[in-house]
Amino acid sequence: MEPSQGVGAGRGPRIAVVSPPFLSHAQPLSVLARALAGAGADVLFVSAPAFAPLAEGREDGSGGAVRFVPLTVTRNANTGIARSTRQGAREAERLEEFLASTRRGAVAALLTQSRHRGEDMLADPAQVLSGIGALQERFAPDWYVVDQLSYPVTLALHCLGLPFATFCPGHPTYLPHSPDALFGVPYAWPPAIRPSEDSLAELRRAALANEVAFTRRFAEVARGHAAARPPGRAFALASRHAVVFNYPRFPWLPERLPSDTRFLYGGHCSPAQEPGPGAEWERVVRRLRASHRQLVLIALGTFLSARADVLALLVRAVRAHVPDCAVVVAAGDRAASLSDLSGPDVHVADVVPQRWLLRRVDAMVHHGGNNSFTECLASATPALILPFSSDQFSIAHDAERAGLALSLDPSRLDQHAVGAALRRLLADPPGGLPRWTRTVRRRGPDWMARRLLRTMAGGTAADDSEARRA
Repeated sequence: MEPSQGVGAGRGPRIAVVSPPFLSHAQPLSVLARALAGAGADVLFVSAPAFAPLAEGREDGSGGAVRFVPLTVTRNANTGIARSTRQGAREAERLEEFLASTRRGAVAALLTQSRHRGEDMLADPAQVLSGIGALQERFAPDWYVVDQLSYPVTLALHCLGLPFATFCPGHPTYLPHSPDALFGVPYAWPPAIRPSEDSLAELRRAALANEVAFTRRFAEVARGHAAARPPGRAFALASRHAVVFNYPRFPWLPERLPSDTRFLYGGHCSPAQEPGPGAEWERVVRRLRASHRQLVLIALGTFLSARADVLALLVRAVRAHVPDCAVVVAAGDRAASLSDLSGPDVHVADVVPQRWLLRRVDAMVHHGGNNSFTECLASATPALILPFSSDQFSIAHDAERAGLALSLDPSRLDQHAVGAALRRLLADPPGGLPRWTRTVRRRGPDWMARRLLRTMAGGTAADDSEARRA
């Protein structure tokens, strides 16, 4: 089906924004959904039932009204704290295997993730295809916006011939940029992490085996549903119309092969106004600020907050080496076990209002997840990055090269190195922050929404040189 050029006088296109059931993906996609609605589109936010509040609640006052449609597209889930999310026994077992692998270093974690993809990435394509087909029949969206890592949904849209745009929630190289680029192999590494050639060769072999297996599986599914075109490389399957990266266009990022696809580099997916978290958090910040000159946020994301050993080391490092600094710690399901660290200088919580806090802290320690990276950048917050897995190594590399952050190897962490890095960040904030903060603030969700709507109205990469340069 070709994209509709005229979607009806007096209304914008009806767009279904489809998110996998992971908070770190659903949150930015819901912000983009509201931005599309604010720009005039009729928007459906489609995800697992637990994520309905992301569409229904607009306390920040940004964007437009969005309707929620329940649809679960994978057995895995993470509603905000991975270990506390209800899911199947094997899914929970894989989470523990992954967390254990992060203790053994970068390549061990990446190899574990590669092995797990074989089990869960395309678990039930027929059910997802049926769900998307029913969604199309009931609501008749003119366009879809789909998470790049939601491969069953992308494959379903491909098989059904429905027009869609791809939203990339992580590093741009997670969408392979060349024939020899492999999904799951970082395109670059931060200075603190340098795997051996032998371990990198092992990682490339595992990634290539995954690509071959999934490309074959995608082709089988497509043949079974009479797709008009073969899907090609599994991990490179994306929109032919527009790909939106929630990431700055750093000049050293790999170039992409010429095509008619618009590659749009945004900068962040934070709402224009962040709702206040309430009086209790206001009191926490006032209390910590009253007795300490500086304040640091420690948050390792919705999965890695389970690494209580790393969180404890970080807190002790601040106490020992940055004595005039207070700390807020996001500890997930480990908050109770880390409560002994609480004190006049440390506040431990299961979850924290991260975007709100970033406007009130002097630095952040995070895992290199793209939400944390871009939120720090949009708020001009210096960061210490501890990359554990996934695209976090590529993000840490870019952050250091751009002069936005420092990074350390979390599998070889010690208090002295953490203290030295934080003292440096607090005394002399990275020099690249002012320039790149200005850049990404101009390219937030409203900018992405306008560019997407231009594509949906019939624009092409050829007639939009700015989008090609973006």
